[in-house]
Parts: sequence; structure tokens; C-alpha cells
Amino acid sequence: MMKTLKRLIVTALIPCMAFAGVPLTAQATMVTTEQAMVTPAGNADREHVSAFFSRADVQSALQAQGVDANAAIERVQAMSDVEVAQLADRVDQAPAGAGVIGVLFTVFLVLLVTDILGLTSVFPFTRSVR
Repeated sequence: MMKTLKRLIVTALIPCMAFAGVPLTAQATMVTTEQAMVTPAGNADREHVSAFFSRADVQSALQAQGVDANAAIERVQAMSDVEVAQLADRVDQAPAGAGVIGVLFTVFLVLLVTDILGLTSVFPFTRSVR
């Protein structure tokens, strides 16, 4: 029994040791100035959503929900690029004036979850998990 276990372990370790010495390769290339100066698409989405929250009708709807417009814009600046892209898509898909409530509800939920997680402090009625 012990002899077969040792044989099994040795059989497994021989290929592992053989491939341990194989060098890993990496490539490095020069980055041109044009490539370095390209701004990511996340900045355009972030500006688009911030401009949306800067509109007077959206700010009045945010105030009606009890959310400070400046806090919402700050939260958009703190979001990841993926979250901002999703929010920008929702803003673009919403019909003029009709989808504002859906977008505001989404922002409300994002702010509520971040308050509960302790990342922001927008709503006084939430208690942080931390």
C-alpha cells in the first residue's frame, strides 16, 4: 500500500519538476504618444452621466427623492467604469422625460447600497454594516 502511494506521488512529481524549469516569456513594446494620450471611454460616459445629473429637471427629481444632486454626481465620479457605462446606457435608452424615474431609482438604489456598505454617507436613515 505504501509502495503504491509513493509510486503515485513520484509519478505526479516528475512532470511537475520537469516543467518547473521552463522559463515564462513576456513581451514588452514601446508605447507611442498617441496610444498614451488616448482617453478611455469611461471618461466620456462619466461626463455624459454627470451632465445628465446637472440638468435642472433631473436635479428637481433628485430633490423630490431626497437625494442631493451634488452627492449623486460625486458618487458617479467614484463609480467604476463598468458601473458608469451601465448607467450611461440606461440614460441613453430612456425616452425623454419618461425614463428619469427609472434612472433616479437606479441611482437611489446604488446610493442606498453604498450607504449600507459604509462607503458613502448620503442617507441619514441607513445604518452602516461596518
